[in-house]
Amino acid sequence: MTDAQTAAERLAALRSEIDAHNYRYYVLDEPTVPDAEYDRLFRELQALEAEHPELVTPESPTQRVGGEALAAFGQVRHEIPMLSLGNAFEEQDLLDFDRRVREGLDLPAGDLFGGGAEVDYSCEPKLDGLAVSLLYENGVLVRGATRGDGSVGEDISANVRTVRNIPLKLHGEGWPAVLEVRGEIYMPKAGFEALNARQLESGGKPFANPRNAAAGSLRQLDPKITASRPLEFCTYGVGRCDGELPGTHIEILHAFKRWGLPISRELKRAKGVAECRAYYDDIGARRDGLAYEIDGVVFKVNAIAQQRELGFRAREPRWAIAHKFPAREELTELLDVEFQVGRTGAITPVARLKPVQVAGVTVSNATLHNMDEVARLGVMIGDTVIVRRAGDVIPQILGIIAERRPADARAVHVPEQCPVCGSAVERTQLIKRGKGRESVSEGAVYRCIGRLSCRAQLKQAIIHFVSRRAMDIDGLGDKIVEQLVDRGLVNSPADLYTLAYEQIIVLDGFADLSTRNLLAAIEHSRTPTLARFIYALGIPDVGEETAKLLARALGSLARIQVALPEVLTWLPDVGLEVAHEISHFFLDEHNRQVIARLLEHVQLQGEGELHAEFAACATLPELLGKLNIPHIAVTGAQKLADRFGSLEAIITADWLDLRQVERLTEKAARSLREFFDQPGNVERARAIEAQLRAFGMHWESERQQAAGLPLAGQTWVLTGTLESMSREQGKERLEGLGAKVAGSVSAKTTAVVAGPGAGSKLAKATELGVKVLDEEAFLAALAQLNG
Repeated sequence: MTDAQTAAERLAALRSEIDAHNYRYYVLDEPTVPDAEYDRLFRELQALEAEHPELVTPESPTQRVGGEALAAFGQVRHEIPMLSLGNAFEEQDLLDFDRRVREGLDLPAGDLFGGGAEVDYSCEPKLDGLAVSLLYENGVLVRGATRGDGSVGEDISANVRTVRNIPLKLHGEGWPAVLEVRGEIYMPKAGFEALNARQLESGGKPFANPRNAAAGSLRQLDPKITASRPLEFCTYGVGRCDGELPGTHIEILHAFKRWGLPISRELKRAKGVAECRAYYDDIGARRDGLAYEIDGVVFKVNAIAQQRELGFRAREPRWAIAHKFPAREELTELLDVEFQVGRTGAITPVARLKPVQVAGVTVSNATLHNMDEVARLGVMIGDTVIVRRAGDVIPQILGIIAERRPADARAVHVPEQCPVCGSAVERTQLIKRGKGRESVSEGAVYRCIGRLSCRAQLKQAIIHFVSRRAMDIDGLGDKIVEQLVDRGLVNSPADLYTLAYEQIIVLDGFADLSTRNLLAAIEHSRTPTLARFIYALGIPDVGEETAKLLARALGSLARIQVALPEVLTWLPDVGLEVAHEISHFFLDEHNRQVIARLLEHVQLQGEGELHAEFAACATLPELLGKLNIPHIAVTGAQKLADRFGSLEAIITADWLDLRQVERLTEKAARSLREFFDQPGNVERARAIEAQLRAFGMHWESERQQAAGLPLAGQTWVLTGTLESMSREQGKERLEGLGAKVAGSVSAKTTAVVAGPGAGSKLAKATELGVKVLDEEAFLAALAQLNG
């Protein structure tokens, strides 16, 4: 036998023995050798691999120490989205969840003689760490990713390999050929305290809490740093699985444990909601004694078949809930109040606090919302305040301890000039519109009037403009935007399209490849849909769905820009206040200049005619109603329309004509005449009617068949991964054809598009007999529908 053969055999034996010790230590919590013996074996393995580097394998325990630092994290699209959980904060929330589960499963309800059928639940502590996905192929760890936004996460493969209790190769046998394991990476309390002690000794900044320490450790570009951190992993579920798994959640987790994956030692089964409540109370009482931070308990329907039957809603499963622990409150001192400037110029007071531990987190800042809240609390600088933190919610001040107020306490005043740009700060006005009149009052928000000349507003506006659901310019994170603005390279969203290679490569964190990638992403964003462009503009109170509605209904930017508030209210879910925000935004000369510059660089897609649904959608009585004429109600407006037939005839009607209108009171007739005796009201009414004609919404306009959209009235679901387009693009294509795109499958679903990695939605569709299309069939259907 050669030396190499002998070394290979010894290496294999050492690796196997060390893996077994790791399994007993991290998974079973039953170590069989002292630390000194483990260390001796590990050092022997290191020495032998140093002598025979050609025999080093990726699965070796020594390979957890990390490789070369990465330039940046890549993106991973989750084939099955990593959904968030609904939350229960009160006992009634948990009871309601159990009721919805039993109703969804059509189980017998309780009555005077019994509590009805009970559901089997799994119970696990909700670890306060970072959710991750681990992909195993043929038992070997090939990828690790963060949850991200649920659809796309960061590739942290090099870093997860350094976490000691994550097996690089699954143990035993019987695991699926492809297995995606989901769980939480966290930092135990003892490890966190030791890490902070080392940070302080080396002159570094301590971490605020274990969760931040874990998340920051996993996002290190240098895996060696991650390897030096005391991280642990706990499995809580499964994503993609090419193979068979047991029929209950608890059995699946125990199978994972046999394969070397750590699961919670607190995992238990509960029969019915009463046992769930008992588990919650028990672990809550033991919370402070646990080796790790938790912020609640996760309850899941145990039977996988029942999970599939219940399905999902929006972005969360119907079969699971996180029951959070009550928020914890502490007292601390308010050291100062500073003012931050947001995207719309809003000046927000932020409390700077003497650092205090609240629910396991060091809190040094808290929101004060606005100056009305400051007045309501009666808070002054120097006060002892009550601070509350609930889950991931920003800490807030609940009140003050008045008797502890020091003699030198100072009142909180809004700055007269913006703390960022020095522009004037003005208080907003609230305009309430009623029948024929407007009332103006002071709002709670103060705003900097500097707009994009204010760097704070400009930065936030650019960050929103480039975000994934807006112009989707990948690579322009917050820090990059700050650099671009601070260096004077970007003073408007339009300036992004004039950036040159030489300007980008000198930015911190950029090299040749990343520079070219950013330029390519900017280039790719030059052809946005109208809906994305409208959303990217950051119009106050206009979210993604309202932007889609504006684009779909009015069909062109030109119409949206000139649309009068009253005309906009003919669109569903657009109230008068939002309509005025939209109109004011496009009337603002500064905004018009920014849009004009943007249109020099981008070519809008999907512009066209007014949507058929809104052709001739307006009526004369509705127009009269939108004019808010005092004492003219719905019935009166209809009678006027029936009698005169046109707006012009109503405007010019004299007193005698109005007296001929059936059941129109003298008070209403006088009010109508007084309203139209004011030239401004006549001009406004005529302008609204003229725009309705120009848009094709007028009652005399040509009607079109809205039902002509081929998928009108249908509900589609997208699941899995599409190769030719993103799921978001697929959704846009379907919505453009009139379909509603839902997040869960039901008996009312028309069709399901299932790409690779489709999971519970595909199973539900098959169970219900819903039509299922693969990507090839989906593309063929789109081609046929588009003619």
